[in-house]
Amino acid sequence: MKKVVVLAIAVTAMACQQNKIGYVDSVKVMEEYQEKIDVDARFKTKADAMTKKRDSISQAFQMELQEFQTKAQKMSQKNAQEEYAQLQQRGQFVGQQLQQEEQQLQQTGQAEMDSLVRKVKKEIRAYGKANGYTYILGGGEGGSVIYGEEANDVTDAVLKILNDRYEN
Repeated sequence: MKKVVVLAIAVTAMACQQNKIGYVDSVKVMEEYQEKIDVDARFKTKADAMTKKRDSISQAFQMELQEFQTKAQKMSQKNAQEEYAQLQQRGQFVGQQLQQEEQQLQQTGQAEMDSLVRKVKKEIRAYGKANGYTYILGGGEGGSVIYGEEANDVTDAVLKILNDRYEN
């Protein structure tokens, strides 16, 4: 009986030693992955353009509103109310269009980011498989690795592969 227990412990110990475990600092990968940097830059450019467009339209609408207020003093109350209602309706329509464009931009940005995350995970799995890892854990802020020896950190290797394969 003692021999069976000793054998079981020995087999378990050998099995544990055969597991090759590494970890990836997910935050570092996403901060230094060139494709992610480029996606962020494109999104910022589009968001800045959207902000300028919104500001320009808002400014033009404010000027139109001021012109109306000046003109409204010379109009009958009924005509002024009708024209103001039309102006308000047009303002709401333009506001809704801008909001839809902003939502579309957000959705597109999120879809690109989701695609990047899938690509990174796929590359980490491929790296693990190609290099004989049993597990590669996620590290960094919010990751599951609280401590890991530097020798088990495969972040830079994965990051190099991702950046080498990325074509602008």
